[in-house]
Amino acid sequence: MNAPAPRSNVLKGTQISCMLPVIDLERARRFYGEQLGLEAVGAKASGKFVYRCGGTEVALFPKPGGTKATHSTLSFQVKDIVAAIRALEARGVVFADYDLPGFKTVDHVAVLGSEKAAWFQDPEGNILCLHEDIV
Repeated sequence: MNAPAPRSNVLKGTQISCMLPVIDLERARRFYGEQLGLEAVGAKASGKFVYRCGGTEVALFPKPGGTKATHSTLSFQVKDIVAAIRALEARGVVFADYDLPGFKTVDHVAVLGSEKAAWFQDPEGNILCLHEDIV
């Protein structure tokens, strides 16, 4: 009888990097650095440009076709979604509004069970989200 394989903790505690395809790296860098205010780590020899956000790295990499995502590629957890929306709108970020059966935003915010969420796109077509846990 074979004993079960021991659990591996090889990924526990590792750094996570989110890879985002971009058509125009300079345009994307302006958005992530200036409009979102993420901390620049810098360019890598591979052609990526990396930002740090909390304990995660966001790596922008050139891809001629950009993204085809139809879902949120990044979601930033915030303590006050309304204040975060106002701050980002002041930097030129445009939020989406939805009015679909069973899904509606009010002032850019949708309530989804135990969280509030709001969506926007980067200039490259990546869908980004803010979310706040409802306490």
